[in-house]
Amino acid sequence: MLKRRPIAVVLGIEIGESWAIYPPAEEPKETVDDCLGRVYRAIASSFDIFPTGEVFSEKAREGLSECTKDFGSMQPDQLLMSCIEAEYRLFKLVERILCQQDVIRVFRSIDDFLHTAATIMNRRKARAGRSLENHFSFILQREGIPHEMRARVDGRPDVIIPGSAEYRDESYPVQKLFVMGLKTTCKDRWRQVLNEAKRTKRKYILTLQPGISTTQLQEMKDSGVMLVVPKPLQTNYPRDNPLKLLTVRELFAEVKRDLSIS
Repeated sequence: MLKRRPIAVVLGIEIGESWAIYPPAEEPKETVDDCLGRVYRAIASSFDIFPTGEVFSEKAREGLSECTKDFGSMQPDQLLMSCIEAEYRLFKLVERILCQQDVIRVFRSIDDFLHTAATIMNRRKARAGRSLENHFSFILQREGIPHEMRARVDGRPDVIIPGSAEYRDESYPVQKLFVMGLKTTCKDRWRQVLNEAKRTKRKYILTLQPGISTTQLQEMKDSGVMLVVPKPLQTNYPRDNPLKLLTVRELFAEVKRDLSIS
């Protein structure tokens, strides 16, 4: 007579006296990069035409605010760079969607191709300049620094601190006026700031150019221009730089000191 063997023996399982409960595997947490990709894809798909530069900048910051825990406490230099990079990422998604047909179509001629390429490149350049202005203005507001963008005061400087009313008021101390040019790249265009807002000789240029030659830096110094470069980009500048570079944070400290802003 055959004996029925325990099912545990048949299956080769040893049953001990203790049991262990293993928690289910945790789902991987969404990274900041993944979050931004998800949020920006949703934003990009909602546009039928290219939005204004102001909308691009605002939507880029909304995505950063949603996906980056320390967005509200970022230091000015890192915040500016993060906003600029995030907007470019969003812009490329929108561009891919809205320009796809223009890129894959059959071009009628070389001129047709060049015209399409020029339109795309010009849109990129215009957006980049306005992006810098929009995000810098946002950070100035966050820091509680009064300012006016593109005011008509002996030209049209990109930024005047505290504003055009103070600039036109002859009784307002000139040492409390700050005039700035915002340049994604300097090249020869940095000289433009020298001819704007002539009441004050103190001129600043904020640039995102990741490096400028020693010769051009010397020209800026000789012209009395003070150069502001976000801290992450300053390592790309020559070691024998004749011009002291300011970070965005240092600029703000100087402005707040002169305007008595706590």
